[in-house]
Amino acid sequence: MAARWFCLILVFCAAPAGAGELVRSGAGTVVKVVDGDTLFLDDGVEVRLVGIQAPKLPLGRRDFQAWPLAEEAKRALEELSLGRRVELSYGGRRGDRYGRALAHLHRSDGLWLQQELLRQGMARVYSFRDNRAVVAELLAAERQARAAARGIWGNPWYRVRTVAETPRHIGSFQLVEGRVLAVAVVRGRLYLNFGEDWRSDFTVSAAPRDRRLFDKAGFDYRGLARRLIRVRGWLKSYNGPLIEVTHPEQIEVFE
Repeated sequence: MAARWFCLILVFCAAPAGAGELVRSGAGTVVKVVDGDTLFLDDGVEVRLVGIQAPKLPLGRRDFQAWPLAEEAKRALEELSLGRRVELSYGGRRGDRYGRALAHLHRSDGLWLQQELLRQGMARVYSFRDNRAVVAELLAAERQARAAARGIWGNPWYRVRTVAETPRHIGSFQLVEGRVLAVAVVRGRLYLNFGEDWRSDFTVSAAPRDRRLFDKAGFDYRGLARRLIRVRGWLKSYNGPLIEVTHPEQIEVFE
């Protein structure tokens, strides 16, 4: 599978215009690692490493089973950061509802923690419409690890899904690859259909305000019919399996 994708050309991987650059603001020493993408600084600030999603630990949640390699991801972040001085950078919204800083972290020696975790295969790219900066660089690091089957990419639990597999993974975050059958815009909402029956087959959709963000970025979604794409997001059930996309970086287009 890895060799197959080396033969493809990614035609949309750079961050679209308007995604923004990182702005450095603040620094601290890492004193505690919570899991593979969350840590505390010596000034008490809790930082969620924005742009990635590491395997999750229960962290006190009832009936929550740790994802495969969650402990390994935590240890990887500990080895990279614990006791180290880091600088905080922002590329969008700076905080979440839990009071955590949504920051990119760079060590004093220049190592970018998010990028290194992705290179090691200890996380996946996980972006938001209001936090899109440098996603292209993160995707490149993720692809490198996936091609080498490093970390999570050597575990079937995290592998890229086919369209046919999506019904079995409702309620989870997935990367799905398939060929778009048809593109439609209905009352401003974008639909990418992957099967003949839109009432039951896998679909990718974008709300009108999010579709306008695709337009602003110059993303040619109308030209996706018959194209092979990879989309990432949370699978839900709505007229069959569906991923709601909010920004262009969730879709990679292959030729």
